[in-house]
Amino acid sequence: MDYVKLILLGFVTVFAAIGASWARDLAYQVHAVLIMLVAAGMFIWVLRNTDEKPKAVEPDGIYFDGVIRAGVIATAFWGIAGFLVGTFIAFQLAFPELNFDWGQPFTNFGRLRPLHTSAVIFAFGGNALIATSLYVVQRTSGVRLWGGKTAWFVFWGYQLFIVLAATGYLLGATQSKEYAEPEWYVDIWLTIIWLTYLVVYMGTILNRKERHIYVANWFFLSFIITVAMLHVINNLSIPVSIWGSKSVQVFSGVQDAMTQWWYGHNAVGFFLTAGFLGMMYYFVPKQAGRPVYSYKLSIIHFWALIFLYIWAGPHHLHYTALPDWAATLGMVMSIVLWMPSWGGMINGLMTLQGAWDKLRTDPIMRMFVLSLGFYGMSTFEGPMMSIRAVNSLSHYTDWTIGHVHSGALGWNGMITFACIYFLTPRLWGRDKMYSMAAINWHFWLATLGIVLYAASMWVSGIMEGLMWREVDNQGFLVNSFADTVSAKFPMYVVRGLGGVLFLGGALTMCWNMYMTIRGAKPATAAVPGATQHATPAE
Repeated sequence: MDYVKLILLGFVTVFAAIGASWARDLAYQVHAVLIMLVAAGMFIWVLRNTDEKPKAVEPDGIYFDGVIRAGVIATAFWGIAGFLVGTFIAFQLAFPELNFDWGQPFTNFGRLRPLHTSAVIFAFGGNALIATSLYVVQRTSGVRLWGGKTAWFVFWGYQLFIVLAATGYLLGATQSKEYAEPEWYVDIWLTIIWLTYLVVYMGTILNRKERHIYVANWFFLSFIITVAMLHVINNLSIPVSIWGSKSVQVFSGVQDAMTQWWYGHNAVGFFLTAGFLGMMYYFVPKQAGRPVYSYKLSIIHFWALIFLYIWAGPHHLHYTALPDWAATLGMVMSIVLWMPSWGGMINGLMTLQGAWDKLRTDPIMRMFVLSLGFYGMSTFEGPMMSIRAVNSLSHYTDWTIGHVHSGALGWNGMITFACIYFLTPRLWGRDKMYSMAAINWHFWLATLGIVLYAASMWVSGIMEGLMWREVDNQGFLVNSFADTVSAKFPMYVVRGLGGVLFLGGALTMCWNMYMTIRGAKPATAAVPGATQHATPAE
């Protein structure tokens, strides 16, 4: 097997070296050099270990938690990177002088914005989802991860994808598709990684000792499968040259727009909703010490979510060349989706029945509850914004930015922070986090940051929408684009300050994690024997 690895890594190294020499653009050249160095380093490492006595491996009787520990650390690292860039570009919009002449074009808003988006969604959120899903599937299946060390390939391959995507944006390699900016060769690499992730996850479930498949696994599995399908179809493209980063989309015009928002909205619907609901259905009951409030409701929540969310994308395309029937279909599905979403929120909140006192004594539980509150708010606001008349006022304005961030920071961010606080002491053999007071500080800093951010953008967005449609008695627009930009300045400053507070909370978390992990040895957890009659809430 080592010889096969050497042949493969040698081929990749040589091919990347040729690519670096023949590259038609800077981004491709930098990526070719990066891949060459990674492949050459791995070649040397495999060569040094070829024909050596195999190192002692972890016994099958303990969970494969090493990759989860790495995932928790990576989640925190990429979170700080993403929040930092996000705060900087927020201030760039308030103070254009921050688009420094000396940094052009690499530090301008246009290149940093997709870097921020991918860092917080795919780097921070993606690592959180991979880590938590692999933790949950082992605990609820009663088996070690399937595939041996394949999970490490998923982890490190995903980190390489993040680095390639991020550097590509800075160097000008982008498809300019929301949530799908990486170019063709980065997309191919992500497809390989994602399908491997699916195989590891599915293999673990099929190998399970528990007869019952807990509902959290349903959500995680639906997120993995759907994102794979959407990613592949949305990124169908033809490279202009095998030695360059640029590509031509297979779809064109309105078909491309529809395909993009079929993917783009479901990046929200499955990546940022179904995946994180998998977290909610496992970690909230665990932290509360209570069974999930209604297992039947969780099943209804699941099937309603996956059947409805997949059709919601066209609501992004009101007043475009897309046929009205398609946009209306997206609007209707979005509105219907409101009720099952709130059913899921209520299910999570009512899990605290008999444990409400934890809201007063447990800051981690407070984070979970706040995240569910923001989940409820976002899943109300989204359906309302999908209505054609509301959409005409809100779309392409800062209102949409406020909506996205109240969901991303409030729902996805807070539940991720809570899961990190849940996992860190358990993975490193501590009774609890180093400082519970620091978790309180993180909670309030993050909460205040989200409120400032979302409220400022809602106000700015409504004002923006009204200014854009205001006409005089002769039918001419009253406000110029410059007028709207000038009027938004105070709200942009408030947004930036909200970002500073949220970043401050995340830095507090990293300090707390460091103090908890420092000096600790990784904990091992034994795989229990299969139980004959597992209850769904366990």
